[in-house]
Amino acid sequence: MGGRGIGEVLQLLQAEFADVTISKIRFLEAEGLVTPARTASGYRKFSAADLDRLRYVLTAQRDQYLPLKVIKEHLGAIDRGLQPAAAGPPVAPSSLPQTPGQPVPEDFGATGTELRLTRDELRAAAGVPSELLDELESHGLVVASGNHYGGDAIVIAQVAAELAAYGLEPRHLRAFRTAADREVGLIEQVTGPRRTEQTGELAALTVRLHTALVRSRLPRS
Repeated sequence: MGGRGIGEVLQLLQAEFADVTISKIRFLEAEGLVTPARTASGYRKFSAADLDRLRYVLTAQRDQYLPLKVIKEHLGAIDRGLQPAAAGPPVAPSSLPQTPGQPVPEDFGATGTELRLTRDELRAAAGVPSELLDELESHGLVVASGNHYGGDAIVIAQVAAELAAYGLEPRHLRAFRTAADREVGLIEQVTGPRRTEQTGELAALTVRLHTALVRSRLPRS
């Protein structure tokens, strides 16, 4: 099993936090702020991610004087894919990476950390009013999974806001949702309900086909 022992972690942290002790690290573990793996003999093994979490906790205590309860909430937000902020709670990205040109299969693969946003986090990240988000949800364009929304909801909300400037309301966009559902249904006829390598390949092809069909039907200049 890889990872660093608690003594080595202590040495690394003391270069930045002179007053940190083994007891402090064990206390933070007991409070659930870090969960190192354990060997068969019960020894702790801290990963690089564990070390980053400890640095985040110690920095927040030293520089922002935050209580552990608040720091734990911040770590939970980071675990949901939000980005650490220089000060204050983590924030959702205001936009997601975009691939120039035609989509590729990798665009439809699962990322390492899927964003899971609360409703307020989604609204703030997308920069849209609550009323628009209400309409998008009522027409099934934005859908929560439990109490959280995925990163694609940011893009959907932002695009819907831009389309609204042209007079297109969420109720007019249901055709896009229906088309997407049909395309996904076709893909699942080939791949089944589980995401596979073929899923991304087929999804990229259907979007390319959709783009070409729309382009071919637009009026020529």
